[in-house]
Amino acid sequence: VQLQASGGGLVQAGGSLRLACAAPGRTFSNYYMGWFRQAPGKEREFVAAISWSGRYTDYADSVKGRFRISRDNTKNTVYLQMNSLKPEDTAVYYCAADDTDTLTTRRLESQYDYWGQGTQVTVSS
Repeated sequence: VQLQASGGGLVQAGGSLRLACAAPGRTFSNYYMGWFRQAPGKEREFVAAISWSGRYTDYADSVKGRFRISRDNTKNTVYLQMNSLKPEDTAVYYCAADDTDTLTTRRLESQYDYWGQGTQVTVSS
């Protein structure tokens, strides 16, 4: 499945951004979706994940309470609302999809089969 991430940009600390990841032409509700990020010089890390219907969500401790993942299966899109942004949130953000039907947490890159191209988020202090 081809994933198209968008919504990145430059924002001041304390500001907000909403990322979107679209998967056109697919049965989107079949995919467990996740967001990861990679800061310069660091490994890619888990940010958030959401189950097929949106019933279950999971967040990294570093973003819990500030970020919110959601999805609209009628629009084949998953969102990441990012509030109270900090300079340490600066990274390239990637969306990922997994089409297995096991209900389990998905915090590892290896658990996802499909990846978007990434969108840059820069938070200035």
